[in-house]
Amino acid sequence: MIGLLKKVIGDSDLRHIKKLQKTVDQIEALSDDMKKLSDDGLRQKTAEFKERYKNGESLEGMLPEAFAVVREGATRALGLRHYPVQLTGGIILHHGDIPEMKTGEGKTLVATLAVYLNALTEKGVHVVTVNEYLARRDAEEMGELYKFLGLTVGLNVSGLSKDEKREAYSCDVTYGTNNEFGFDYLRDNMVIYKEQMVQRPLHYAIVDEVDSILIDEARTPLIISGSAEKSTQLYTAANSFVRMLKKEEDFTYDEKTKNVQLTDEGVSKAERAFNIENLYDSQHVQLNHHINQALKAYNVMIRDEDYVVQDGEVVIVDQFTGRLMKGRRYSDGLHQAIEAKEALEIKRESMTLATITFQNYFRMYQKLAGMTGTAKTEEEEFRNIYNMNVYVVPTNVPVIRIDQPDLIYKTMDAKFRAIIEKIGELYDKGQPVLVGTVNVDTSELISNMLKKKRIPHNVLNAKNHEREAEIIENAGQKKAVTIATNMAGRGTDIKLGEGVKELGGLFVLGTERHESRRIDNQLRGRSGRQGDPGESRFYLSLEDTLMRRFGSDNMSRMMERLGMDEDQPIESKMVSRAVEQAQKRVEGNNFDARKQILQYDDVMREQRDIIYQQRMEVLESENLREVVEKLMESAVERNVKAYTPEEEVPEDWNLQGIVDYVNATFLNEEEITAKDISGLEPEEMVEVIFDRIVKEYDRREEEFTSERMREFEKVIVLRTVDTKWMNHIDQMDQLRQGIHLRAYGQNDPLREYKFEGFEMFEQMIASIEEDVSRYIMNAKIETNLERKQVAEGKAVHRSANEAEKKRRTPFRKSSTVGRNDPCPCGSGKKYKQCHGR
Repeated sequence: MIGLLKKVIGDSDLRHIKKLQKTVDQIEALSDDMKKLSDDGLRQKTAEFKERYKNGESLEGMLPEAFAVVREGATRALGLRHYPVQLTGGIILHHGDIPEMKTGEGKTLVATLAVYLNALTEKGVHVVTVNEYLARRDAEEMGELYKFLGLTVGLNVSGLSKDEKREAYSCDVTYGTNNEFGFDYLRDNMVIYKEQMVQRPLHYAIVDEVDSILIDEARTPLIISGSAEKSTQLYTAANSFVRMLKKEEDFTYDEKTKNVQLTDEGVSKAERAFNIENLYDSQHVQLNHHINQALKAYNVMIRDEDYVVQDGEVVIVDQFTGRLMKGRRYSDGLHQAIEAKEALEIKRESMTLATITFQNYFRMYQKLAGMTGTAKTEEEEFRNIYNMNVYVVPTNVPVIRIDQPDLIYKTMDAKFRAIIEKIGELYDKGQPVLVGTVNVDTSELISNMLKKKRIPHNVLNAKNHEREAEIIENAGQKKAVTIATNMAGRGTDIKLGEGVKELGGLFVLGTERHESRRIDNQLRGRSGRQGDPGESRFYLSLEDTLMRRFGSDNMSRMMERLGMDEDQPIESKMVSRAVEQAQKRVEGNNFDARKQILQYDDVMREQRDIIYQQRMEVLESENLREVVEKLMESAVERNVKAYTPEEEVPEDWNLQGIVDYVNATFLNEEEITAKDISGLEPEEMVEVIFDRIVKEYDRREEEFTSERMREFEKVIVLRTVDTKWMNHIDQMDQLRQGIHLRAYGQNDPLREYKFEGFEMFEQMIASIEEDVSRYIMNAKIETNLERKQVAEGKAVHRSANEAEKKRRTPFRKSSTVGRNDPCPCGSGKKYKQCHGR
């Protein structure tokens, strides 16, 4: 028996399973004690465990008793009792690993053990499934057990309101799909009030069909896209306006820092040109941004130096190499501003508001575990990327399915003729057959051939809905013929109908080998569940994709030399082994590709973590004054440094440049002069300037009350961070698309991507500091106190995101006051320098 187990599960797994046997024995020993408890007594155990956990007892210490409670609860609530091998699987899940358990071994029930134990922490457990039908089914069926034991169960599916989602996440156990959990995380990091968030911190997740979600879909990014207020008309309008402005009179440009700013006169002209009252009002943030970018397009960006116009497109010139960087675009709307300047077609800015890959989403959980029937072939990837080991758990009853050697035909036509003949043979006999195809086209081809033969059948094309589960459940009945793509029907058992065992059980017929052994094993595993009889066989041809890629020419010549007929197959274990070796090579290549994608995505992950963490601090903070002051100080330091380079003598420093920047960004005109900072060291200049800024900040706070100032700070910081981050995502995406070309210049694209991505992130932070400073010190607070999302987003392939909109309270003025009129408050200042800011 041990020899047989070794053959099935391997030495290291066997050692690990033996080690866990001691705990399984402890659980078994508690069985009689649990039987003696009443239903209420069993339920009270949950409250007792929670109390013990709060008092410092570890989950590991409570595991035998807690598992025994779940086992007894399942017997009473579901009429099911965990087998010893299922207890083993539960322990592996609790340890944050993957138990590989064959189809029909009851993985759904296995999960209840680890789910219950980890739910005792009251931090929430997520059970992740591949589709909503399975999430709903498992939440209902297993929910009976959890409720019986006194736990709450939530279901997280698409189409729920934020309140319904929040309620689902607040439960002890939450079922849902990988897409929904990921999108909720992204949406939570776009909210403008902390109360709008739905998820709790990510604690523990069990991923069902873990190989499908964490490997097959690993490269799929979740994207929330949407449209911000980014009409191309604004670029045209800003372009027309900027062309009329005069240097020095309406705007200043410093060549050294490439800083372009409107003067007071320029601001007044903008307000007259666009018929608005205050350029710094929140409703004109987009206009202000477009004017600034148009100014840059005309004064900073020089045609045939920074960019060229080619085939009606603006193409960036690499400043270091002089090469054209096709496919790259300037971010933050600058590219569109140049297109407007050059009278070209203005392309809409891409609007990815938030994005994350499944790899990076699931790695954020404190503890992650998964279940599947096929993970061992990808063990290295699970260990390296997710820090999860894979352990093969022996079946409760030995598998007696017969896996026949592959049949190899010379041509595809011959292969398909043989397949149809075999299906007809099985149909006449009454033995059910599941035909596995690699793609939809093949399944439709076989379906059409069967129609001609008048053989009734069902076709499944991996569209996840309830009909799929119904078809799969009936696929074990007599005379059933089911054609399915290999991924269809995962998570649903094929139970044999009456009299089918005597006919040999379910026959699984593979129409070609998949490039991954794991997918082939999944298909085989549909047959022979729980000790049922069954048979499997793959039909291949030398024209199959995998065979063509890996040396089918030799075999083709050999068949010709032997004078073999087209319809005569080769049946050889040697050929099957060669195919398996080819699959191993492809798997290795795919793993390398996924690993490389993750390395690139990790650059974005680090940046996303910083932004989301800081955003959360903003939402949770009662007082942002200190944060805003730091941003302002940083902006001042950076600009003072730019105007006072170390390589220049102090006499050559551009003190007027510093003064112009400070007065335009933070203070009123003439509030600080070159004389005030003359003769000082750069650090002292920063001190003097910052001291004035703090005094002006105090004055504004006194004028508008501390409470309103606190909300105003939040509004400005959130809006600025969200706008800049959204543009940064787009810019990083553009960089990523063209970075592989660096390899031609003997540069490592990944290293270049990390370096440039870091530089772009630093620039974004600087840009946030500048904008926050400008708006905090210049905007009129009364009309800027409403928090608004920068853009409405929707999850890709999903319905639009339900945005909770707060009603806007209009700001009413008793009369219109001109910017240069005396302020009605009686301060003696002009309106624009007082309440008009």
